[in-house]
Amino acid sequence: MSVFSQSFSPCGRFLAAGNNYGEIALFSLSAALSPDASEGSQKPILNFTAHDGPVFSLLSTDTHLLSAGNGEISAWSWAELIKKFIDLMLFFSIFSQDNSLIVGGGDNNIHIMDMETGIFKSVLKGHTDYIHCLCFKEREEEILSGGEDGAVRIWDSRTNRPVHCIEVFKYEECARPQFGKWISCLATDSDWMLCGGGPSLSLWHLRSMSPTSVFPLPGCQREAVFHQDLIMSVGEGPYVSHCLHGGTVKAQIPCTPSSLNTLALNLKNTEHRVMTVGGSSHQIDVFTNFSYRAFSLSF
Repeated sequence: MSVFSQSFSPCGRFLAAGNNYGEIALFSLSAALSPDASEGSQKPILNFTAHDGPVFSLLSTDTHLLSAGNGEISAWSWAELIKKFIDLMLFFSIFSQDNSLIVGGGDNNIHIMDMETGIFKSVLKGHTDYIHCLCFKEREEEILSGGEDGAVRIWDSRTNRPVHCIEVFKYEECARPQFGKWISCLATDSDWMLCGGGPSLSLWHLRSMSPTSVFPLPGCQREAVFHQDLIMSVGEGPYVSHCLHGGTVKAQIPCTPSSLNTLALNLKNTEHRVMTVGGSSHQIDVFTNFSYRAFSLSF
């Protein structure tokens, strides 16, 4: 089993995780973090099949958990999930902003859906291969997308027009032809962007459109996030890498899976403030202090 995706509930008390078999498991962080926690507290409180193939992406809104499988998106009511799962109606990477659902997937395009009506209102075309990842740059209201074609594309969400295209694999300091040119992870923080995949994980200044740091991490990085003065990344290898913005790898924190696909931070709820990581294992590691693993949930 491999864990492909994670998302915390709006209240921060629950963690949803999706695997390669199309299953979603719901864990109670309140129970797992309790002083009286037992082995049973680290098991799912709910486990159900959401898709015929892998659950590639999970995303929480204020009311729903969205899951993306092969060619479909499903929406699950959080209120009902806590009791039992409910199937509503509703591709690979998903993101929401201002009551819009931004979807990228296998047709090489980005689709924007109005979440109130369920109608797709616009399509952003430009990628020449399927899309792996999406993120949103709030101040400029820009959508960033990364794909198998090796490009990071930046779009103005107000006009749905392209703003920039960065072909990361064409930068010598980032290129790693032995791993390919695909972009598997994206994150933004103010004027900064993280991206990686086939090319090395790198930090970019979005005003100058140039890489300022390249991180000497082996293998492909599948997810990276900004957190305070650190960059945290997971990918090939059994560890979470803590990197400094200048390009130094400060620490590598051991994890249970031999390789990692997903990293999630629960920072909204101070009582349940955790980092969780999952990958090539049925176990999801939980970090209450981000410098060491506290325990593992078991899918």
